[in-house]
Amino acid sequence: QVQLVESGGGLVQAGGSLRLSCAASGRTFSIYAMGWFRQAPGKDREFVAAIRWSGGSTYYPDSVKGRFTISRDNAKNTVYLQMNSLKPEDTAVYYCAAEAGGRWTPSVAVTYDYWGQGTQVTVSS
Repeated sequence: QVQLVESGGGLVQAGGSLRLSCAASGRTFSIYAMGWFRQAPGKDREFVAAIRWSGGSTYYPDSVKGRFTISRDNAKNTVYLQMNSLKPEDTAVYYCAAEAGGRWTPSVAVTYDYWGQGTQVTVSS
């Protein structure tokens, strides 16, 4: 099992920045990739970013490309999401996810095996 704990959410004005962190524990040696998703009230869960644990390849949807950056610290078993130029439409609960089977599609939530509890990000206009 892998446990994921997110932190770093909060309230920020439009145009501001936040950095989310996700610390993994447990069978971290099994992690193949990690990702961030978000879910706003009344909407489906949306892919935000993903990273391969080995090699560091990153993936983003067009909605956040150029504004958000995902990175990882293998020694700390932690993945980060740096969010810049935030917009009110970025308001959502942000979830960290991990995949441990190697059969993973970055943007598809059901291909991830483990999930954190989520952290709220609110962007005011």
